[in-house]
Amino acid sequence: MPTFTVTGDIDPFLHVSLRQKEKIFCESGAMVMMEAPLQVKGQLRGGLGRALMRRLATDESLFQQEIEAVSGDGDCLLSPTLPGSIELLDVRPGENYTLSDGSFLAAESGVEVRARMNTLGGGLFGGTGGFVIMEASGQGKLAISGFGSIFTIDVTPGRETVIDNNHAVAWSSNLQFEVGMPQTGGGFFGNVVNSVTSGEGLVIRFRGQGKVVICSRNRDIFRGPGQ
Repeated sequence: MPTFTVTGDIDPFLHVSLRQKEKIFCESGAMVMMEAPLQVKGQLRGGLGRALMRRLATDESLFQQEIEAVSGDGDCLLSPTLPGSIELLDVRPGENYTLSDGSFLAAESGVEVRARMNTLGGGLFGGTGGFVIMEASGQGKLAISGFGSIFTIDVTPGRETVIDNNHAVAWSSNLQFEVGMPQTGGGFFGNVVNSVTSGEGLVIRFRGQGKVVICSRNRDIFRGPGQ
């Protein structure tokens, strides 16, 4: 199996070691360095239909990179588009992860990253991918990236967890979630006014049992208006 290691403290690399005939796939443009036994090529992973759905769901490209150890063992270094941390997740049967826009970096070949329909609330609001979102299933390592530092929160039953919409990176697909405005106790109008005056915007409410990966930076604020 390919070995995934996060290396470096500030804006780290994803270091992947592959044995001959092993392969991984990653976001287009993620490869920084690879040794001679490895080959990289662009792939419409899952076919044209799934690639188009993936393009509609996220800011990611139509094509993904496939890196394979063709003539022997070799290593490669990958890097996300935005500066920030990298988190490694274990995808197993029954343990899928939903991914926010631009969070996918790389995965073993046994992991499938596909598009699926979002909830109505999630489709209408914010940066969770619109009406089509990405889900990682199958089995293997999944590398995701977040803008800034990354922190993983354990959501437990009976305890709702509220995350700013622009800071959610990925979460367990079995979690229940809804997108809305921060609650102030002042009714719908009060919530709208508070959302505008506080600058909080939209939030995601998670319930159930699972994990939520969050990042410290808001890329929309960083880019500024119109970016």
